[in-house]
Amino acid sequence: MNVEEWLGKGNQLGMDIWEKKYRSDGESFDEWIDRISGGNEEIAGYIREKKFLFGGRILSNRGMQKKKRKVTYSNCYVIAPPEDEIEDIFECAKKLARTYSYGGGCGIDISQLAPRGAKINNAAKETSGSVSFMELYSLVTALIGQNGRRGALMISIDCSHPDVEEFIDLKTDLEKVTKANISVRVHQDFMEAVKENREYVLHYTRKATGEVIEKTVQARELFHKIALTNWDYAEPGALFWDRITSWNLLSNTKEFSYAGVNPCAEEPLPAGGSCLLGSINLSEFVQHPFTETAAFDMDGFKKCVQASVRALNEALEEGLPLHPLEEQQKSVAAWRQIGLGIMGLADALLKLGITYGEPEAVEMCDKIGFAMADAAIEASARLAKELGAYDACRVEEIMATPYFTANTTEKTRELVRKYGLRNSQLLTIAPTGTLSTMLGISGGIEPVYANYYERKTESLHGTDVYYKVYTKIVEDYMKRFDVKNETMLPEYFVTAMTLDYHQRIDMQAIWQTHIDASISSTVNVPNSFTVEETESLYLYAYEQGLKGITIFRDGCKRLGVLTANEPKKVAAGEGLGRGEIILVTDDVVGKKRKLITGCGSLHCIALFDPHTGALLETYLSKGSTGGCNNFMVGLSRMISISARGGIDIDTIVDQLNSSGSCPSYTARRVSRKDTSKGACCPMAVGNALMDMYNEMQEELAQRRQLEGESGNRKEPAKPKAVPAAEADRHMYCPECGEKLVFEEGCNICKSCGWSKCH
Repeated sequence: MNVEEWLGKGNQLGMDIWEKKYRSDGESFDEWIDRISGGNEEIAGYIREKKFLFGGRILSNRGMQKKKRKVTYSNCYVIAPPEDEIEDIFECAKKLARTYSYGGGCGIDISQLAPRGAKINNAAKETSGSVSFMELYSLVTALIGQNGRRGALMISIDCSHPDVEEFIDLKTDLEKVTKANISVRVHQDFMEAVKENREYVLHYTRKATGEVIEKTVQARELFHKIALTNWDYAEPGALFWDRITSWNLLSNTKEFSYAGVNPCAEEPLPAGGSCLLGSINLSEFVQHPFTETAAFDMDGFKKCVQASVRALNEALEEGLPLHPLEEQQKSVAAWRQIGLGIMGLADALLKLGITYGEPEAVEMCDKIGFAMADAAIEASARLAKELGAYDACRVEEIMATPYFTANTTEKTRELVRKYGLRNSQLLTIAPTGTLSTMLGISGGIEPVYANYYERKTESLHGTDVYYKVYTKIVEDYMKRFDVKNETMLPEYFVTAMTLDYHQRIDMQAIWQTHIDASISSTVNVPNSFTVEETESLYLYAYEQGLKGITIFRDGCKRLGVLTANEPKKVAAGEGLGRGEIILVTDDVVGKKRKLITGCGSLHCIALFDPHTGALLETYLSKGSTGGCNNFMVGLSRMISISARGGIDIDTIVDQLNSSGSCPSYTARRVSRKDTSKGACCPMAVGNALMDMYNEMQEELAQRRQLEGESGNRKEPAKPKAVPAAEADRHMYCPECGEKLVFEEGCNICKSCGWSKCH
């Protein structure tokens, strides 16, 4: 078998993903299978059948230690929460850096840090608060590369922490903590106070001094603030912490506690904990798809679950010495968490002729979920018989947990009673965006996002041409039954944006009943969705027993949307041919700004068309301590040639704003608080250019008004500038430029397979 036979003839996207992300040094498909399976022929067979895939770290990294590469098999870690002392705060940053360098994402909780205003015995006299250190951790995440990508970070805080309101507000500034997801740990007592419209006490006690800091808030107002900010900015997420700690195999184990969650929140873990991931493709277990005799192969599925648990344990053992930190090696050896999940659920339901979200779908998921949990626990017990239980395994405590009682048959209980378990955590549903895109299936438990996507291509004359690309499962159905148009599809072909959000929660809730870790997923809602509906959705998710919820409202400010009444930007050079630029005449209007950057001062001069206000030319020069002058000259020339070549200012500034954070810029912002708007020199230049452009447009408008009132207005010659295309409400893929969608708590490109969480 070769990769084309495996992924399907014509699946160029899937083959490109395999080639770029998972194949190593020109290995053949069979060599790749041998490497990632670790010699396990049974799991190799399931991979060839596309019924199972390891997580991305294993697919790309397994066996690389033989080539002297320092990489981990684990997708995610939770770092020990920083203690309330400066040394430990920066020690946490060091641990983040080391973990990122090996390829792992991280989660940290900052609830142990003192709130703003707490008394301290140093020159500052009082602390700047827990939230002030988030920029440090975000900066570390931005700096450490992982084979062409950056690390992923989750920062959480407890809902009872006095800094929680500042935490919630933080990311309403789109330039702050840009490299981290944030979530609030929400407790039952808080939710009950919300429902009863009572006051809620935020409190913190400093261990070092005994100082108690308290603040009383209206619970419903704080809850509204969480919902409003999520509605507007897609963050913070909510972690229902009591559900997380009570619904698992360790809820009765006194010496165990969760320290935080990983970047996409599907993995609650102890300090130093990590998780190996793998996913089963439910779509491949549907027999006789799209027919009246369609059925789910439950027996075959159970066997695959058991084989997958064994395979993940083999990878866990092999990868023990490859964890970046000693505390991680010890934690993984002691608790042995694995994370087996699913993908292709929406495809499986479509093949069965079942409508996602309807009672029949919930019932089917209940059966599959129970079978998965029972089979996984049985497999872990059989491994414990062969190799021994995990170090802190207490059989009586495990068997008394509500989760175990609800998810096992008597046969499985008897095995656990005799042998214990090899793993303290077994199941999770992680983001499978890249994996599912490679296979051409739906991700995780998500519904099909859309039946088709519009792609754009350009003709030889530069004209945009749009065409439809159908989702693979839709394309398969249309070809099989000779359906010519998506409007002719059966009613059970529902999508994420047409689904009732209560049904979406119901589907996640039934799966959470059978998953001992958590679920990374997204409830996509339309732009018209209200703040009140968002609050209602949070409450419904809490009542239905979810461990967390991520809401993404189409067109929210996280996308940097332009307001509908904002004037269109103009660009220089109407009718330019390929390779042509316009000449700059002497009648240009010049403007100047002095910028303060991380290195010192920077002078920015911009020249504009006197009739349209389009940007034409930029000159940058440093002050006495303003950084590299050659860099500034080169940057100004590239901006100028872009502007004179017909590129509008929005596009130019957008590119400058994609430059990332500069350490010296961040350090000066914190210490002197005098830097210009931005996070690095290119960003500051972009913001200055936009400011000058807007000022130029205001002056032109005033001049035209005065000329019109006096009757002396003269129409200039045919303008050289043309309006740029209106901005739309989407983010775009950094690799291929196509629109991104937000699924499973992650930005995903359906065109090239890029995923922020990969």
